[in-house]
Amino acid sequence: MENRHINLLMFSGDYDKALAALIIANAAREMEIGVTMFFAFWGLMLLRDPDKMSLEDKSAYEKLFATLTPKGAEQLPLSKMNMGGIGKAMLQDMMKADKTPGLKDFLDGARKKGVNFYVCQLSLEIMGFKSEELIPEAKVVDVKEYLKDALDSNMQLFI
Repeated sequence: MENRHINLLMFSGDYDKALAALIIANAAREMEIGVTMFFAFWGLMLLRDPDKMSLEDKSAYEKLFATLTPKGAEQLPLSKMNMGGIGKAMLQDMMKADKTPGLKDFLDGARKKGVNFYVCQLSLEIMGFKSEELIPEAKVVDVKEYLKDALDSNMQLFI
């Protein structure tokens, strides 16, 4: 294939939106298209590793924020009809009945297929997270590095 590349800016921390983004990323990689996903603010929740959470060296606000926000892919809420988690449970049951992989499965697939996971340095700092709390594939970059990738891409999507 030609040198084709997609850039996805993940700003949302919603389960269904993350699911759509990862389905696109996996399909693109299967088509031998390069994929970079840039995670900013709420999008960072998708890359949090629940086994690596830490409250060390955090301010009171950062500790509170880290405790109250989703800790990884499976804790993300739905964007609509979440209903305290009931809507998400219903969606997951329907996905299971249709033998559709879950969000974590799509995330793991993207990791194995070589999707580039870029994390916004400023968002990480503002949200009070540390790079060590994210999946190992996450690379912390500044916005200029994201923009270089986006400008060189054939398609950019904002989710």
